Amino acid sequence: MSFFEKAIPSDVSLSEESIVNILCFLQKSPVTLHSLLIMKNDKLIYEKYYAPYDEDNLHRMFSISKSFTAMGISLLADKGLVELDKSICDYFPEYVDENTHPFIRMTTIRNMLQMRSPHASTTYKVCMKTDWVESFFKVAPTHKPGTVFHYDTSAAHVLCALVEKLSGKDLLTFLKDEALHYVDFSKESYMVKDPFGVSMGGSGLMATPMDIMKFLFILYKKGTVTCNDGKVRTLFNPEFIEEATRNITDTYMTAPVASEAQGYGMQIWMNQKGGFTLYGMGGQLGICVPSEKMLVVTTADTQGLQGGNQIIYDAIYENLIDNKNDGNDKDGKRADGFCNKSDGSLLEKGLAIAPPHLPESYSITFPEFDPEKIPEYIRGNLEYNLTENSSGFEKLSLFLSPKGSGQCYIEFKQGNNSYRIAFGLGSMVRGIFPIYETRYVAGGIFTRDNVLYVKVHLIGESVGSVHFQLYFGDDDVVVFMKKIEETFFKEFEGHLYGKLK
Repeated sequence: MSFFEKAIPSDVSLSEESIVNILCFLQKSPVTLHSLLIMKNDKLIYEKYYAPYDEDNLHRMFSISKSFTAMGISLLADKGLVELDKSICDYFPEYVDENTHPFIRMTTIRNMLQMRSPHASTTYKVCMKTDWVESFFKVAPTHKPGTVFHYDTSAAHVLCALVEKLSGKDLLTFLKDEALHYVDFSKESYMVKDPFGVSMGGSGLMATPMDIMKFLFILYKKGTVTCNDGKVRTLFNPEFIEEATRNITDTYMTAPVASEAQGYGMQIWMNQKGGFTLYGMGGQLGICVPSEKMLVVTTADTQGLQGGNQIIYDAIYENLIDNKNDGNDKDGKRADGFCNKSDGSLLEKGLAIAPPHLPESYSITFPEFDPEKIPEYIRGNLEYNLTENSSGFEKLSLFLSPKGSGQCYIEFKQGNNSYRIAFGLGSMVRGIFPIYETRYVAGGIFTRDNVLYVKVHLIGESVGSVHFQLYFGDDDVVVFMKKIEETFFKEFEGHLYGKLK
């Protein structure tokens, strides 16, 4: 049973076309959406997932984690265990000595919540093999705290460590025990930990999109909601939420896109429509627009796509707010031209991550290649001996199904180890990515008669993608590999050159 009351768009004065247009707009964009949830007037009016994702999949939420960390600090403050205007050094004396910089000593918990720490970047990335929490106190600061905005994930990480130190529980367990179990937050959800056992309170949350919607709803209601037992409870401090969701810090100096230039509260961003946003890298968004009584949650992968998150914002704002009451013109097409009436089936039918496709402009000079016209010399099983390379791969095998459809694969060989990545041509194939044992879905397309492009969408803790471009000669191949993922998959970067055996 859903925690939220469900309704159809017309029940809350929205047209179905407004949602269809979001789907069509994003479908034609380079954005890969994983889920879309929409609430208005406290009713859930849309909830869809792009296969292989579904409602039960835990998704990496990246920096949305920071907002959870903030509420953990709020609970500590309510219990009298922390004071927001005391120095963070008071709580971690083990990291403080005579060499601790004065700017570190004067840094308060409130400074860190407001993303006004003395560091201009994440300190543990200087050396990720040393204690991540300690790095905040040891890396030289760049400026006086409590002044300018810089996105410092290590500040959130230290605050998470503080919650865990004082509560005796990992952050998410603490939040569930104190508050989130009242809204049926998924029991399977968890936070990825750093190498030293501390939850990654700045980026490690693994949860369902509906979990994020519930958390967003609590913040929208200033902490007081009707819980799963029918009782009205105040789960988080309303005054803390009020402060956390208002514009405190300027962000326009560092913002790459308009959506990130609207200011910052306490581990929560402001948005272009006068509300606030839970923001996570790659299109993990929880958007609240109080004036419209509207909440929107997305999960996606926009990593490597400059301005990708802004594409999602624009699709939502344009169709749900700016033009929400627009009708159709006489030809049955909206004035913006995204969709025809026939596309309304998108509201009902299943959605899925689509195979790669060529940009529309390609069709002018190069129509999408017909898989059945793959040249004979690159059909079937091909094996190449690779020259020395940084990945250590010695051989590459490629299998393309004879008719250009069905399952194909690339296989890398290194000594006695073989790493096979299956993909579809014009379709998507699921698998387990070698070495890292993470789920994926992959598809390929011929962009020229001798150029194959394969995109692998990673699913799980490593949300991201791995890309392969294979350029075939008469008896050789050049492979360009690119990974768009924060930490791992480094073997699949760079270039390979091979000759047919």
